[in-house]
Amino acid sequence: MENYLKEALEIVKAQASVRTMTEEEITTMVKKLADGIKAISEGCAAGDDTDTVEMDPKKAIKEKTITCVECGKSFKILTKKHLATHGLTVEEYREKCGYKKGTPLVCKSLQRERRKKMKDMKLWERRNQD
Repeated sequence: MENYLKEALEIVKAQASVRTMTEEEITTMVKKLADGIKAISEGCAAGDDTDTVEMDPKKAIKEKTITCVECGKSFKILTKKHLATHGLTVEEYREKCGYKKGTPLVCKSLQRERRKKMKDMKLWERRNQD
């Protein structure tokens, strides 16, 4: 197991050097990779029963990332294109995760940025001037 762990640590170290990762993401990624490398080296197909990721949808939307509860990957925005790879529409994904109908599938910091930008644009004032 030690070799698998070293290999996994190298991969995660490279990943962490190019993007911000939480401690939980790093730990999970190391474990998954070590298990996957071990499974491959032993001749098994990697991830036979681990295709569905156990994640609480309430914890999926974080400050700087949103994690897809289907595959466990982290993004700033969950796009229609990504959800389509899981055979889901945005509406189906929200329903499956128990999110309200209009919940944006973006990280909290980006949500705040967008809200501020819209307030600064004051589109409702421009509409009244026409």
